[in-house]
Amino acid sequence: MNKQRAQEIASSPVMANVTLDGVPVYIQHVDEQGETARIYPLGQPENEQQVSLGSLTEH
Repeated sequence: MNKQRAQEIASSPVMANVTLDGVPVYIQHVDEQGETARIYPLGQPENEQQVSLGSLTEH
């Protein structure tokens, strides 16, 4: 996923269909310089993790 699209999704009030290895996730924040995003699986905000933008897929 490109950085600009990830930022649009993170700032949008509309839920986007984004997955990490087939698992639906919520993008909390995008780190532009590191090209990473802070995400968590839907319904599991305690499982927050930092991943590369390239590992995220929008459907």
